[in-house]
Amino acid sequence: MADTLKRPPFDPELEATLALLGDQLPPSITPEMIPLLRQGASPFDLSVDDVLAEAGIARRDVTIPGHDGDEIQVSVLSRQGRTGIGPGVFHTHGGGMILGDRFVGLQHFLRWITEFDAVVVTVEYRLAPEFPDPFPVRDCYAGLVWTAEHADELGIDPDRLIIAGASAGGGLAAGTAMLARDEGGPALAGQVLIYPMLDDRDQTISTAQIDGVGVWDRTSNITGWSALLGDRRGTADVSVYAAPARATDLSGLPPAFIDCGSAEVFRDEDVAYATALWQAGVQAELHVWPGGFHGFDMMAPHTAIAQAMVAARDSWVARVLGD
Repeated sequence: MADTLKRPPFDPELEATLALLGDQLPPSITPEMIPLLRQGASPFDLSVDDVLAEAGIARRDVTIPGHDGDEIQVSVLSRQGRTGIGPGVFHTHGGGMILGDRFVGLQHFLRWITEFDAVVVTVEYRLAPEFPDPFPVRDCYAGLVWTAEHADELGIDPDRLIIAGASAGGGLAAGTAMLARDEGGPALAGQVLIYPMLDDRDQTISTAQIDGVGVWDRTSNITGWSALLGDRRGTADVSVYAAPARATDLSGLPPAFIDCGSAEVFRDEDVAYATALWQAGVQAELHVWPGGFHGFDMMAPHTAIAQAMVAARDSWVARVLGD
């Protein structure tokens, strides 16, 4: 497009993966595509129960009160036969605020269960546009409160509870962490923001660069934010809990891990968020992976750069969840 800026090149291994996946990935997502995308199977879909069984992980589904007391569901995942108290992870899934379910991103946290003995609670928050802001973030916050209130029963040490999410889930994790700070909610030991979706304003260099290319481009991003916020998108009438990049006070938040690719829409807002956390005196670890497109760790896990990304993230989680 005319206003597209030259972007950093894709990593060669990732570029080859994009070429192979070209026919399976949707083009830029527009609003009318949302129902069809929800019906169709993704090439990255996994049989959840098979994956969990193979990893030796038990699953328990629980109906809990969400925003305004409406019923939502969470799944509690833990190592089969686990007893005692250990670390906990509250997970908010990705999908651009419009797609996905609580098992999207399963790959991110399986090792945290099997290797770190964490209990993961993953929440089925309600999706836009049918349930616009504040439903998604308030459902997530309700799930976090439920998790903390039931920590003993779940086998979670409340001093070792973190929140984690990718893409839209990363933005929801950041917003939920702010809600917990501002409303006297559960104390969090950390927040894992995996290429988080933080800024509705469509004003960064990276959003202009990733326009009609890669995965989750500028058009898709506008579609997701417009579904969440409607006519409020890009105006002054947007909550910091919905779009955490708008927050002017990040003090008192838990330590953060933030990663993204250099060739994705969210790069600049993620770097800016890490910088704002540092300016507020909050500890943050930031990784910008050269040549990475959005979600490359899930779509190209065989590549050297994806393996490095996962290793860095898991190392941070291990340090935070450790005794």
